[in-house]
This record gives sequence, C-alpha cells and structure tokens, in this order.
Amino acid sequence: MNAVHFDSYTDARTHLKTLLDAAERGCVATVRRESVLTALVDVERLRRYLAAVSPSHAEALPEAEGWSIFIPGLPVAADGPTFDQAVTEMIEALREYAEDWQDHLLDAPNHRENWGLVQLISLSDDDQLREWLVGAR
Repeated sequence: MNAVHFDSYTDARTHLKTLLDAAERGCVATVRRESVLTALVDVERLRRYLAAVSPSHAEALPEAEGWSIFIPGLPVAADGPTFDQAVTEMIEALREYAEDWQDHLLDAPNHRENWGLVQLISLSDDDQLREWLVGAR
C-alpha cells in the first residue's frame, strides 16, 4: 500500500477503510478539508515516536519529607513520601495539565507549543508515562 490522500472529507468518508488501513501500516494518510491538510497516524506509533523524541528530563529530588519531581520548563511538579508515590502524583499532575491544555491553555503563547506533550500524555497509560518519566525498571 502506498500513500493515501483524499482531497475532501466526503472522499475520505467514502474510503475510510483505505485511509485507516494506510495509517495503521505506517503509510502517509491525509485528508484535506478546505485549506487544512490533516494526517492520520496509528496511535501507538505516534505515542512511541513522541516518547522517543521528547524525553521527559524529569528531575527527582530527595527531601526530608520524601521526594519532589518536576520537569524543567513545565508548570508541573509533584511530591510524595516515597519516590514511587511522587511519580504517581506526577502522572496525575501531567494528566491534569493535559486536560487544562485541551480546555483553555492551547492558545496561550507560553503553552501552545506543548501540544506534543499533551498528545503523549493523552495517548499513554500510566505505566507508559511512568517509563517516560523515570525509564524502564
């Protein structure tokens, strides 16, 4: 199967199976709607790619009362009495950030470029986010 492109939503809808099959195989699959060209990508393929090209750079610091975790440049931090609990709290904080971004931060100049992070968070389960944050155990 080669790249698949449809110049209208109607054509794409008529050939939805072909479009989805191409995306699932990793082929270029696009749909034009008016002046916007949109690509369809298999979720797991996109999630793995985003995780690979966007390492978390999370920093964990031991403190007297436990652990703190933050990601430099992001307004997200968490802490907990143990390292594992701090990581769990960080996953929850990341999910809250992704919800806030979808709700109202996506157009804010200091948040708009975090769309890839939001996609990664939204497409990952907790174990995948944990591995992205601290690496495989």
